[in-house]
Amino acid sequence: MQYIENNEISEIAQKALEKRIILRSKIKDFFFIVTGVCMASVGLKGFLLPNNFLDGGAMGVALLFDLVTPLDLSLLILLVNAPFIAMGYKQISPQFAIKSTLAIIALSTLVHIIEIPAFTADKLLISVFGGFFLGSGIGLSIRGGAVIDGTEVLAVSVSRKSSLTVGDAIALFNVLLFIVAILLVSLETAMYSMLTYLAASKTVDFLINGIEEYIGVMIVSDEAQQIKETIANDLGRGVTAFKADGGYGKKGENLPDRKILFCAITRMEISKILLEVEKIDPSAFVIQYPIKDTKGGMIKKRPLH
Repeated sequence: MQYIENNEISEIAQKALEKRIILRSKIKDFFFIVTGVCMASVGLKGFLLPNNFLDGGAMGVALLFDLVTPLDLSLLILLVNAPFIAMGYKQISPQFAIKSTLAIIALSTLVHIIEIPAFTADKLLISVFGGFFLGSGIGLSIRGGAVIDGTEVLAVSVSRKSSLTVGDAIALFNVLLFIVAILLVSLETAMYSMLTYLAASKTVDFLINGIEEYIGVMIVSDEAQQIKETIANDLGRGVTAFKADGGYGKKGENLPDRKILFCAITRMEISKILLEVEKIDPSAFVIQYPIKDTKGGMIKKRPLH
């Protein structure tokens, strides 16, 4: 009887914990999306719109139509992104589509109602900072699980149906967009718009991937145990050991099982890890590859000095 009661209490506590985690996640997503919409609005109204500059992606299409048609930009943002949101509903999730729809409606509403005086008339500053604010808005919205520029949804769809990668599809889309901008507007505007797009895309990458770039390191060595202890005890980093077969051809048939070590570190820490591995086993086989982000573990326990 006591065992059943303890189980029920444990289940109730687990459900309460899950609810708190979900609520915290929703609050965080809401904060990211609202902040993103505000940042994008500042970029559009304070930099790009007063100076007739463009951007890449779906937002660039909306800005281009704003220059060559009498339609209001707020309406164009809705119309241009609608097909991408419908695509996201089918290919990603209904929740994603709902959040993106609300974010785009909020952006178009802000663009319609707020008035911001132009911050500068310098074309270079307009390109760089307009791209920065717009990219910040797009990146923060993505961190919140939504999009205010549907180009990436299109790119994912194209990549699934062709040999193009997501990056290739986005690049091709923007090349076509800027060619049209040259024909309909001017070469100078298209060139400054390319600079705006570069600033925006780099800002999006920064916000999504974070300030630190993580590196995954896999180490194959006969001295795996000593290397593992050095990384864990002396360097203060988490390390995982996998059991594996080794060898090549007939030479590997009678070799004992060995351990493969894995750890995730920042780019600034890679030289220290490699130095310690080389001191223990100069012939160790080391593989490095980029990791977008990490969560939990010992990666941020303390500086690696």
